[in-house]
Amino acid sequence: MPTTVLYLSHATPAIYALVRAAAPPGYDVLTMERDDDQERVRKLAQAEIVICASYKLRGDLIDAAPKLRLVHHQGVGYQDTVDVAALKRRGIPLCLTPEGTTVGVAEHTILLMLAVAKRLAFLDAELRQGRWHEYTLRHESRELRGRVIGYVGMGRIAQAVAQRLRAFETTGLYHDPAAPLTPVQAAALGLKPASLERVLAESDVLTVHVPRTPQTRGLIGRDALARMKPGAWLVNTARGGLVDEDALHDALASGHLGGAGLDVFDVEPVRGGHKLFALPNVVVTPHVSAATRDAFTEKMASIFANLRRFAAGEPLRNRVDL
Repeated sequence: MPTTVLYLSHATPAIYALVRAAAPPGYDVLTMERDDDQERVRKLAQAEIVICASYKLRGDLIDAAPKLRLVHHQGVGYQDTVDVAALKRRGIPLCLTPEGTTVGVAEHTILLMLAVAKRLAFLDAELRQGRWHEYTLRHESRELRGRVIGYVGMGRIAQAVAQRLRAFETTGLYHDPAAPLTPVQAAALGLKPASLERVLAESDVLTVHVPRTPQTRGLIGRDALARMKPGAWLVNTARGGLVDEDALHDALASGHLGGAGLDVFDVEPVRGGHKLFALPNVVVTPHVSAATRDAFTEKMASIFANLRRFAAGEPLRNRVDL
């Protein structure tokens, strides 16, 4: 009998085709016809394995899956999308998928830096309305060359950003006391370890790369923003809630900060009318930094490779210690 795998999130037929293309023989992939919990509950009743992403795998959904033996998160940010306590009660393992995320998020981080530097969103919107700003922003448009980049968190994504920014002739400071780089790693990336206070004070661009936990929520709050270098930019492609959005708005509106690039928000999805959207020095995207075809294909290949390990009784990769 094939192993039944449910892809929990509702997605497009094109996405479902990529999931099924990655599944080897012996796996029956169930997908959602509608974004509907009644349908989820019916299909969870059959599921032995669940692949989850942005749609939260709540405790009541876990309870609706009596055959469930494994949950595989499509990404790494499980803290706000999986009811870990419910899995722990049933002894169901949870695995993550760091594969496929690094390049997309790193490239998107640099994309936002460049877009903020050149006021891309404002210029694009203005030109579409027939307003030609050939010289209007020359006094404030900037380049990345020579900028000091400050990294809060120095995991695999931050390291990939730093590696790519070497070509832009930037220098960097990083704060990550939990996982410091070796001196050789830091030298190769052109980085120096520093206190959070120094990173805030000396960085031209601050980029955030930590998970959202009770300890990191609001990490970049009003006090931290006030300590940032005047005119600096902030980029967040990690998680919403790490940056106080009200305080960020005030720092940008007052002119203390020069700009911000945001792919994540405290409440998602964000509706129109968010006050940050009215600022011309803000560039926003809807949590898409890792949402590339390349990343998704790599993720599905990694997930089904792990499912084969599970079937063979081999140790799972990227298993969360519950």
